[in-house]
Amino acid sequence: MIGISKLYCGTVEPSDALRYGRHSGDLPSHLLQFSIDKKPVVVWNVTKACNLNCIHCYARAEGHTHEKELSHDQGLSLLDDLAAFGVPVVLFSGGEPLLRPDLVELANYAVSKGMRAVISTNGTLITKEKAAQLKEVGLSYVGVSLDGTEKVNDRFRGKKGAFRDALCGIKNCQEVGLKVGLRFTINRMNMGEIPYIFNILEEYNIPRACFYHLVYAGRGSDMVEEDLDHEETRKVVDLITDRTGDLHNRGIAKEVLTVDNHADGPYIYLRMLREKNPRAGEVLQLLKMNEGNSSGRGIGCVSWDGSVHADQFWRHYSFGSVLERPFSEIWPDLSNPLMAQLKEKMNHVKGRCAQCKWLDICAGNFRVRAEAVTGDIWAADPACYLTDEEIASSESA
Repeated sequence: MIGISKLYCGTVEPSDALRYGRHSGDLPSHLLQFSIDKKPVVVWNVTKACNLNCIHCYARAEGHTHEKELSHDQGLSLLDDLAAFGVPVVLFSGGEPLLRPDLVELANYAVSKGMRAVISTNGTLITKEKAAQLKEVGLSYVGVSLDGTEKVNDRFRGKKGAFRDALCGIKNCQEVGLKVGLRFTINRMNMGEIPYIFNILEEYNIPRACFYHLVYAGRGSDMVEEDLDHEETRKVVDLITDRTGDLHNRGIAKEVLTVDNHADGPYIYLRMLREKNPRAGEVLQLLKMNEGNSSGRGIGCVSWDGSVHADQFWRHYSFGSVLERPFSEIWPDLSNPLMAQLKEKMNHVKGRCAQCKWLDICAGNFRVRAEAVTGDIWAADPACYLTDEEIASSESA
């Protein structure tokens, strides 16, 4: 994650992270990306079932429960292990996590073990009663996916009425005091909707928005042609930055992040240098703390059947199953060659990535995208939009 509001608007300074010692168990959630120990945030896809049919779903969710989904007791055992391992956050995802009957109980158990529990949802199933239950068990955050205006969003979600139901879910969260934010996946079919998302942040008093770059995984692998080209990406990142800066200048506090393309970090820094922003040096320090893409290190995934992946997009490669070995044993086991390489991926990337002066800030970006396009896990990420001149810039990195 690249915190546009944190970096460009100065809502976080290097000292904010440093004063906590940068250990993930001690950092508040908004500083977690700057942790030094990189204990993984774990995405647990608790179910493959979903009530929608999103065209870009990385999990290829279906309309029914997968026969091998972890049972309730197996889920509790997983959470016990994650807590003992020092995992700071469990992100309950799917499919649609609210289709899992015991989701509230699982979230409550995670919180009771000292972890933060958040959910990633389409928002359509958050009734007033469900929102109250999630608030009562101490859920930290609800991320609701919206991909534009009603017509555009419902097309993406494969169901008429999904937009209105999601907005209703957001309001239900707000009424009980549950923090809720928006998730938006950028592509050519909805890039023009970004200003509308910013309008929604203001109109509905939503404190947070995450703009996700497209990752070629699951049904998203069928959308490669719908991804932005490099010039379009630059314009979109500039637009997000401009709108975030405008909110900040008007005294409207919002947290805005971009996700899944770590080229955004150097791009923001270079922009601040051009603008002669006096905070550019601090931003560079924060980007070095962030350390870029953390698949297989600072983020991991457990699938509905217990398979362990480097992140939620690496579903085609499993390091083992929590039904056979605890996550806490699988994750640090360097006898698996890919796991060992991911722990030090900067030594293995090729092409432009290997020569890039921002490698220690980006960490080679997304290996899943590189593999999807080239067949080579270690090839350059095709979604990196920095120019050859920018990656070889004389500016100090």
